[in-house]
Amino acid sequence: MSKLSPLERRAALTLAGVISLRLFGLFLVLPVFSVYARAMPDATPFLIGLALGVYGIGQMCLQIPLGMLSDRIGRKPAITLGLVVFAAGGLVAALSHTLSGIVLGRALQGMGAVAGAGTALAADLTADENRGKVMGIVGVSIGMSFLLALILGPPLEAVAGLPGLFGLTSLLSLVAIGMLWLLVPTPPRLGASHGARFGKVLRMLADSRLAVLNGSVFFLHALLTASFVGLPILLVDALHLPVARHWLLYLPVMTIAALAMGALLPRMRDETRAARMVVACVAVIGTSLAGMAVAGASALVLGVAATAFFAAFNLLEAALPTLVSRLAPPALRGAAMGAYSTSQFFGAFVGGAIGGIALGRYGPHGVFAMAAMLSLAWLPLAAWGARRVVAVDGVAPAA
Repeated sequence: MSKLSPLERRAALTLAGVISLRLFGLFLVLPVFSVYARAMPDATPFLIGLALGVYGIGQMCLQIPLGMLSDRIGRKPAITLGLVVFAAGGLVAALSHTLSGIVLGRALQGMGAVAGAGTALAADLTADENRGKVMGIVGVSIGMSFLLALILGPPLEAVAGLPGLFGLTSLLSLVAIGMLWLLVPTPPRLGASHGARFGKVLRMLADSRLAVLNGSVFFLHALLTASFVGLPILLVDALHLPVARHWLLYLPVMTIAALAMGALLPRMRDETRAARMVVACVAVIGTSLAGMAVAGASALVLGVAATAFFAAFNLLEAALPTLVSRLAPPALRGAAMGAYSTSQFFGAFVGGAIGGIALGRYGPHGVFAMAAMLSLAWLPLAAWGARRVVAVDGVAPAA
């Protein structure tokens, strides 16, 4: 397997920094939001879930347009535009005194839909055989930002409150813009200014393998968002663990999960093995969600189940976009990653809504039970997709 070139190494590390800064701000609110939101005057379980998931609406609507825009005007200008909008949404949420106002700010944050263009930029700067490594580096950096956010979110909220956390997301977004232009290499233009037309995009997305990958990331982020509707409340109500001490669970869970991802990622070197690993990860996620649903007041059961969940989640976060970038035509890669990210954040919206409904009707354990049932719909899709990838991968491409 070839080593990363100096340009690829620089691209991977600097772009990972840009992406992680933005996501660190988003992740900061996850471990505290549902507990904090319960005290707001207009709070309902559904509105709590909506506030977590509404971010996905703007992402869902604008990922493909911004991905296509990045194919035309370049990745960096499109990403910059999205980061500015994202920063504005954080400011709106920080200045809001009601949960409804936070919903508005989170929706505006979601309109800064740069995930597809950012992933396409990573793909532009790497050779095909090294793309998995670069996505792995980005995935590890996201996992580390997730870990740090879960640990630092509660004490930062104690100091600055939830408005302070939202304000910090805006500041980090502006820092990310500086890093993007000063540190991240600029890829050569692929000549896609006339290639990313809507008809060609639709024909590309008709590929059943891409459709399965888009469906998979929908389920993945629906389950993640639903889980964070219930998890902080479960830790407080069932385990009687104060918010400021939630890091006692998150630190070992996320550390072990990151090590597991690092050990398994090299096994996903080609499309066939990656597709089979996806199926295994889906099974692990469904089982771990069921474990969290029946954990009761057992910290051990909850910890083991959460570790399995986040190990599989982190692995899929690296594997799925790598597969999309390999299967999409280079000139349409921004649009392909935009479609992928649309599915991802639509899943976040649906997961937040489902989690809020389940929380109101069945409590925090019911959130995980409903998420486990949702994973049963994902498993056959992933299995069928793996068979499609294997079947196509075994056929030599036409000359």
